[in-house]
Amino acid sequence: MNKTITLITFLLFTTTCLFAQQDKFIEDSIERLENSRKYLLLVADMMPEEKYGYKATDESLSFSENLMHIGYALDWHSQSLIGDREARVYQTDTIFKPANKTKAEMMARIDQTFTEAIALLQDVKPAELDIELDYFGSTRSKRQIYMLLADHITHHRAQMLVSMRLNGLVPPRYVLYQ
Repeated sequence: MNKTITLITFLLFTTTCLFAQQDKFIEDSIERLENSRKYLLLVADMMPEEKYGYKATDESLSFSENLMHIGYALDWHSQSLIGDREARVYQTDTIFKPANKTKAEMMARIDQTFTEAIALLQDVKPAELDIELDYFGSTRSKRQIYMLLADHITHHRAQMLVSMRLNGLVPPRYVLYQ
């Protein structure tokens, strides 16, 4: 009898710890997105609007294309992969294309997309983190999708930082937004 109670207690404790860790993972991921939003919007604000079309090379995305691509990918990773909403078609989507948008409109769209993504992610249940999805022909868990999303934002934001430097601007210190 004592062994059974001990085993049940151990299993309950282990399960509780596992769910607490997953809840912490969600909290940490949301905090990372909030900090990423602040940093990205600061970077976007620092670049003069007349430089939004700047490309580091002919093959590169422009500053504004990188910004809006981050928004598209944030929307896709959160709403379509994690949230199961039908994906926007990148080639025909106009919400995340910089054409005919002002700097202020692009920044507002990005801010709104972060708000929508964070709201959706706050509703993810810890057990859902282990659900596996198709990700460009590979299988990835929703937990991995969170991490891939953060990497993708960083990748394109870094290209924006290079554009800033090539235009004589000093980007804000990243360490304040980790």
